[in-house]
Amino acid sequence: MQMSKPKQLSLGFQHVLAMYAGAVVVPLIVGGAIGLTPEQLTYLIAIDIMMCGIATILQVWKNKFTGIGLPVVLGCTFTAVGPMIAIGNTYGIPSIYGAILVTGLFVLLIGKYFSKMIRFFPPVVTGTVVTTIGITLVPVAMHDISGGQGSADYGSGLNLALGFGTLAVILILFRFGRGFLKSIAILSGIVIVTLVSSFFGMVDLTPVRDASWFHLPRLFFFGMPEFNIIPILTMMLVAVVSLVEATGVYFALGDICEDDLDDTDLKRGYRAEGLAIVLGGLFNAFPYTTYSQNVGLVQLSGVKSRQIIYIAGVMLILLGLVPKIGAVTMAIPTPVLGGAMLAMFGMVISYGIKMLSRVDFENQNNLMIVAISIGMGLGVTAVPDLFAIVPGSLAVIAESGIVLGSLTAIVLNLILNTRMDRSKQHVLKEGHAAN
Repeated sequence: MQMSKPKQLSLGFQHVLAMYAGAVVVPLIVGGAIGLTPEQLTYLIAIDIMMCGIATILQVWKNKFTGIGLPVVLGCTFTAVGPMIAIGNTYGIPSIYGAILVTGLFVLLIGKYFSKMIRFFPPVVTGTVVTTIGITLVPVAMHDISGGQGSADYGSGLNLALGFGTLAVILILFRFGRGFLKSIAILSGIVIVTLVSSFFGMVDLTPVRDASWFHLPRLFFFGMPEFNIIPILTMMLVAVVSLVEATGVYFALGDICEDDLDDTDLKRGYRAEGLAIVLGGLFNAFPYTTYSQNVGLVQLSGVKSRQIIYIAGVMLILLGLVPKIGAVTMAIPTPVLGGAMLAMFGMVISYGIKMLSRVDFENQNNLMIVAISIGMGLGVTAVPDLFAIVPGSLAVIAESGIVLGSLTAIVLNLILNTRMDRSKQHVLKEGHAAN
């Protein structure tokens, strides 16, 4: 059944709200750490939002060369935050974008070969990766419910009431709502509790007042890119890590949409991410990856239409071109976003568990893969300083629960299941020879 335009716009805006905070936080953190001026930071946030929209459209638009063709939303990758800060402070901002440009080309080139690794992602691996992604992101939502790490009123009663109040409204609408109202439970919960927050002085409209009405992207805004080998290799490693994470998201969405992915689909998906990274580098935005919270939103709303994601992509482009409109979403209190994210990240976990339900757990090897991988991912998330002695170039892997848990699942599957399969094949060959 065809939805009306207002309903489509509401669903698209719901996807924008789901990813907007994460997309804005990355340039805020990096820009602040490398000493950008307010004018430069304003440009960085606006261009990143706009390029998130372009990257999302490139990924949803399935053609012969690029696009996974699933309802996936792309945003700035958190994996690159630490490396980009280190590169900017050591080599300068132009080196960040030189490394991003080369990395984008690298992803475009390796997409064909990385997609051939699909056999290394059976359900025990993809289910574990998706579950780990959700579990390791839950602390982010809980910190936001408390008011955001470092906030003066962290953990206050008002913050907790707003955060868990948002979650309660979402649950009520999801339980008693029907049709369209149920599908926009996340958006409705955010809007309702934001309005309530305004009575407590929690809604700051200063960013809206200060933001400009129109903004155009500029090629090489931060100067001509510089190419240094260490930053390039570091960002390449970040890209490979992001591709591993994206693979799990692709399979989760493919499962939700009942679309069996093959290596050709993955190749187009990887290429779309590579092309988005190159375009981002040209206009001085940041690298992109698939956003898990939007996967949870697809599952929660039950709306799997690519048309909705196209609408979300166009909205992001407009928000980037008109910063004053984009600033409206920044007025949403952090605890409110935290309550919504808890629901979405929880849905990611539950879908990962659903994927794991198809795994043969009579096989003890599969039990061990899931146990150790999720344990590693959750362990690093809970104890972030565990690998403090690891060199900076490897910290990308060691300090991320998502990355470490995902790589552990892949490696353990290779060690435990691949060797077992080969031994079985050897026994069968011997049996045939004897006959």
